[in-house]
Amino acid sequence: MADVDDVKWYALYVRSRYEKRVHQLLLEQGVVSFLPLLDTWKQWSDRKKKVSEPLFRGYLFVNIAMQREKIAVLDTEGVVKFIGIGKTPSVIYQRDIEWLKQLVREPDAVHRTFDALPPGQRVRVLAGPFKDFEGVVVRQGRESRLVVFFDSIMQGVEVTIYPDVLLAVAGASLPVQGGLALQGELSGVERHLLRL
Repeated sequence: MADVDDVKWYALYVRSRYEKRVHQLLLEQGVVSFLPLLDTWKQWSDRKKKVSEPLFRGYLFVNIAMQREKIAVLDTEGVVKFIGIGKTPSVIYQRDIEWLKQLVREPDAVHRTFDALPPGQRVRVLAGPFKDFEGVVVRQGRESRLVVFFDSIMQGVEVTIYPDVLLAVAGASLPVQGGLALQGELSGVERHLLRL
């Protein structure tokens, strides 16, 4: 049996619209799987319905001992590959998973996802459910938005935030709390955006 220290989080890329199916199949195999879902309203011509959709289309996360469970995970219907650098799957730190869980616990604050980072002033959130998130401010009107960017899967999530809980962080070389460095292992969420 693998040592508990060998069990780490990894991101999986899966077939389009197979996220829930893969998640269920992994759970049935006894694999710890996390699929961040958000409840949204869908409008059809004859009805409106609340549905759960993946926060990031095509991605989910597994907590496994890589050497022991890699093949079983890859053999699961719908799994395409592990996300990583070259052929080495990148470790996703527990803090990233906790941040994702926090995002899905605040569904009314989440607005949309991004696949690019705009430039701007680096800031840190001082209070509230997104405390200690760091990001870049972009001013557009009066609305405040926080975009948390996860480098490991090159996706970002936009959430509502108050501008009075933001503190400017000087210098681009400052370490980001739990920062995602693309050096060997991914160590956390490196870049977060704030839209004002």
